[in-house]
Amino acid sequence: MKKFAAYVIAALGFGIYGVVTDVDRDDSGAIVGQGSLDAFEVRLGDCFNDPDFEADEFSSLPGIPCTEPHDNEAFAVFDLTMSSYPDYDIAEISEASCVDRFEAYVGRDYESSSLDVVTMYPSPESWAQDDREVVCALYDMSGAKLVGSVKGRSL
Repeated sequence: MKKFAAYVIAALGFGIYGVVTDVDRDDSGAIVGQGSLDAFEVRLGDCFNDPDFEADEFSSLPGIPCTEPHDNEAFAVFDLTMSSYPDYDIAEISEASCVDRFEAYVGRDYESSSLDVVTMYPSPESWAQDDREVVCALYDMSGAKLVGSVKGRSL
């Protein structure tokens, strides 16, 4: 079985914010101008570059239009439904739930794809603030930038 993401973004919680400018969106909600993308407002199909992995937690991402070369694309956004924080299981639960949603978005099963999954999930601190959201994003395992949406492209 293919390894899960080479990195897991451990928290959407309250970290370094560093807002420069917010992303610009068109009337359909698509990102049309790069800027800061609030991690709590990531939408299905949003594209973004890798955040600063030096920070343990963060609350914004470098959003970018999918038409420009980018590192990641959000392919699922959902809330966890358990009543208490799942501690050590949260990474496994989030990753498995993302992989379950992978083929419906990409058009190819996860195991045979050239793409891999990165998950963003609540920290214990953000969970205490009613954060239950998981964001599933794709990236190219070769390290190449993605250009255009990968939705339905069977990569």
